[in-house]
Amino acid sequence: MNRADFVEGLRGGSAVALASAPFGALFGALAVENGMSLAEAAFMSATVYAGASQMVGIELFGHNVHAWLIVLSILAVNFRHVLYSAALARYIGHFTPLQKFFTFFLLVDPQFAEAAKRSESGRPLTFAWYFGFGIIIYIPWILISIAGGMLGKFIGDPRAIGLDILLPAYFLGIVLGFRKRDNFLPVALVSAVASVLAYRYVGSPWHVSLGAAAGIVLAALLPPKELDLEADALQSEMHEV
Repeated sequence: MNRADFVEGLRGGSAVALASAPFGALFGALAVENGMSLAEAAFMSATVYAGASQMVGIELFGHNVHAWLIVLSILAVNFRHVLYSAALARYIGHFTPLQKFFTFFLLVDPQFAEAAKRSESGRPLTFAWYFGFGIIIYIPWILISIAGGMLGKFIGDPRAIGLDILLPAYFLGIVLGFRKRDNFLPVALVSAVASVLAYRYVGSPWHVSLGAAAGIVLAALLPPKELDLEADALQSEMHEV
């Protein structure tokens, strides 16, 4: 494993670990508030390892919902990870099967965003960098979940002090990181509108997957701007001839 790449990954991931700390603490507090023990909260953080779907899961646990519905709801929220995996597959063909296992297990939103940006900038996506970036987020996430469960009673109602806005603000920041990509604005708008409509008429958590699906369909239909420019140039050349 390349030590320099690993250290670089640790440095990059440490900023994400710090930014995600409030979500981990919030999850731990909500988990204990909904009847989970500290061990159960830590186990869920270690195995599910997906902030948004963990929040959905504990809300459903607290309402005595059937287990299969909880699993299906978490799958609906996490469906975007299937898309993340497909997008990264072309960059990790040189990884071993074991490395790919850890790659996909540690795959969370900021991990995907940074890995995609690194690959598209022409820098090599090494497992050492990827693992360093991921592990520095994963381990603190578990520890902070435990701390949140222990100290949650001092926080009180997270919604009363506005902590519930942290998660959507966090995801908005990740989305805006791709604002320079082709067709970003129409795809983002269609996804947002579809998600709002799905939330209104279908309900949570399905609005997450349905909004993403609407954006994917539009992105597939709209050609990249580079292709538009090439087509315009070709047409100009044909007119000149």
